[in-house]
Amino acid sequence: MNQTDTVTRILDTAEVLFAERGFAETSLRTITSKAKVNLAAVNYHFGSKKALIQAVFARYLDPFTERFHKTLDRLEIEYGAQPIPLEVLLESMARTVLEVPAERNSLKVFIRLLGLAYTQAQGHLRRYIQQHYGSVFTRFTELVRRATPELPDAERFWRLHFMLGTVIFTLSGLDALRDIAAKDYGEQVSVRDLIHRLGPVVVAGMNAPLPQAVHPAPV
Repeated sequence: MNQTDTVTRILDTAEVLFAERGFAETSLRTITSKAKVNLAAVNYHFGSKKALIQAVFARYLDPFTERFHKTLDRLEIEYGAQPIPLEVLLESMARTVLEVPAERNSLKVFIRLLGLAYTQAQGHLRRYIQQHYGSVFTRFTELVRRATPELPDAERFWRLHFMLGTVIFTLSGLDALRDIAAKDYGEQVSVRDLIHRLGPVVVAGMNAPLPQAVHPAPV
């Protein structure tokens, strides 16, 4: 087995195990056993478990970031000085999310990894993602700000995270949702169908009226 094959095998195995079990629950020995390589190979190619986790994310986030920057470039040229509509921004992001893992038939793994990054990311992974991919998310957030000028910054922060949580939860449970739709409603739903249905719900949530201030109850 040449070095390229070894690295690919380790990454393929690690991403599936991380997606299934989480980062802390997946040991290097479990990865090497499943990948049929020795621990020395992991140490030689990656140096540590932290570096291996980062390499797993890089396989998805490198092409995602490149594509999404290009998509946003096209949208900014198309809309010029006008704000890009919120629904266009969200649809473009969703389409890019779908395109990257589609090349490797691994959407489920990608979405579960995003969920882990969102809920379980340790300090090193947060720093790594911010350092290497923060620019595209900062750019997207700024475009969302321009599309929703009526929202206070703090409220926009919460709604963006509610939106991301909704998308990640929905796509990570895709198989179960499609099974329910087929069994209970006789619907055969593709991933793109689901995104098409999810879009209006997310946009409506982002554009919902501001909540009334909640006052603490008297003591």
